[in-house]
Amino acid sequence: MATTPEMLIAANLAVAALVGLAVGFERERSGKTEGPDARFAGVRTFFMLGLLGGIGGQLNAEGYAAAGLVLLAAGGALAVTAYAVTVRRAGATSDGTTETAALLVLALAAMAGMGHRAIAAAVGTLVVAALVGKQRIHHILDRLGEKELTGALQFAVLALVILPLLPDRSFGPWGGVNPRSLWVVVLIFCAVNYGGFLLQRWVGASRGYAAMGMLGGLVSSTAVTLQFSRRSRREPSLAMSLGLGIVAACTVLVGRVVLTTAVLSAPVAVALLPFMAPPFVVGLAVLAVVLSRQPRTEQGDDAAALGSPLNIKAALQLAVAFQVAIVAVRLARDTFGTVGVLTSAFLLGLTDMDALTFSIARMPNEDVLLAARAIAVGMLANTMLKLGLTLTLGQRDLRRVAGLGLVALGVASGIGLWIGR
Repeated sequence: MATTPEMLIAANLAVAALVGLAVGFERERSGKTEGPDARFAGVRTFFMLGLLGGIGGQLNAEGYAAAGLVLLAAGGALAVTAYAVTVRRAGATSDGTTETAALLVLALAAMAGMGHRAIAAAVGTLVVAALVGKQRIHHILDRLGEKELTGALQFAVLALVILPLLPDRSFGPWGGVNPRSLWVVVLIFCAVNYGGFLLQRWVGASRGYAAMGMLGGLVSSTAVTLQFSRRSRREPSLAMSLGLGIVAACTVLVGRVVLTTAVLSAPVAVALLPFMAPPFVVGLAVLAVVLSRQPRTEQGDDAAALGSPLNIKAALQLAVAFQVAIVAVRLARDTFGTVGVLTSAFLLGLTDMDALTFSIARMPNEDVLLAARAIAVGMLANTMLKLGLTLTLGQRDLRRVAGLGLVALGVASGIGLWIGR
């Protein structure tokens, strides 16, 4: 059925009215709309404000900009006047949220009236979510410390100030150096680091070393392996829990590699699944078996939290390693073919799975299977390295738990390589 102009106008006004209605429901539910302390608007007033804004936007779209502007100005004046009256009556107890919501409803309704229905509906949903989640938002803010806020500000500078200034073209041989792509690597690592930092702070050590290992594995499973192995020597009573944390971190690494690859190259991620499914399933099984047999009394007092939320220095080092890895992999492929790529992947996997994943996932589309095999080979090498660290640095009970778990992961990785060959 053909869409008539009248149907489009009706759709625009319907979205405008629904935005006002949704905000009005929330405002009426959250406070009084009657009596001496009543707010100026409830569900009916917001519904009509939505219609008013929608009609104003529609008039502007039809070429009657002056008339539309008058309607929108009248609605805005109503909200501002209501706020002034409320402040005079209630003093400092009025925060202006309802009046601000009214202005937002007018603006979003005008957007809907001008035909931008999807954007108006999406932003309106966010407004309602922000209003409904007031207590939760305040609770989160109360838990944010100076480190978290500083980290968020630093990330904003990295993403919004520095990234747009970098050129988006390659310089040099063998694919060259693309400054913007390298900076995206820095941003991805910083974002993962920041997320892991927040989780470690908020979940805390009271959830056990398995949870701490999972959270640490979001950032660096190698760091978790080193730290937990050394700590098991100082605190032998925690050795089994620390060993379980190492297995958890290495299991999370498998999932993290797949997700990172999916962000960079969906075809490579799909090809990678047969290689990574066995170690991931085996890791989860080991965790389940050990957790079911372990007493629940071993809890830590401190989380393996990062010193810096973003760890920018490590992110920059990763970007450099990523660029070196790209050049090395391309040189190995051009010089030695498949054997060269797999050999370089094994060596790089011993030291840095992130750099390996970022570099291999950028290989040409015709090398999808080779890229997946290379990442799987690197994962096997990385598991072997961590097994060596636990056997060398860890206490006996940690070697028993983490050693057996890592052997199982290594065997599963080998099976994955055989399945996906």
